[in-house]
Amino acid sequence: MTGTLSLPPDDWLGLIFRLSLSLLVGAIIGWERQLTHKPAGLRTYMLVSFGAALFVLVPIQLSSTTQEADSISRVIQGIAAGVGFLGAGEILRTGQECGAVEIRGLTSAAAIWVTAALGIAAGCGLWQMSLIGAVLCWLVLRIVKKIERNS
Repeated sequence: MTGTLSLPPDDWLGLIFRLSLSLLVGAIIGWERQLTHKPAGLRTYMLVSFGAALFVLVPIQLSSTTQEADSISRVIQGIAAGVGFLGAGEILRTGQECGAVEIRGLTSAAAIWVTAALGIAAGCGLWQMSLIGAVLCWLVLRIVKKIERNS
């Protein structure tokens, strides 16, 4: 039995499934952000998730015979740090629109970061985690906002 991470280079269906799943989970989050007219919308979230999946799939495919958790771990660390720059750009861009020093866009930045994690999970073949995480994130963005308004 092969591990969850393993994906032989000739497994086209597995590759298509993982990449398509990354697009789906990114779309779940991105669609919510699009509906609420946030600067980063559907395509941005789909691409963040898709890119994260691609980044983890490279070492998975290269080390299909011997799993090198260390190289995958380094890739995940790089994604987490790199996506932070996208989030910071979202905060700064939104803050500059007002003309005053104001912190805005933290939820969008956090959603971008979570979307990258969902893409990592999809790329690693953890489809249950990826789908459950996307639904839970959607609930936080949708339902908790309503609770915040009412309090």
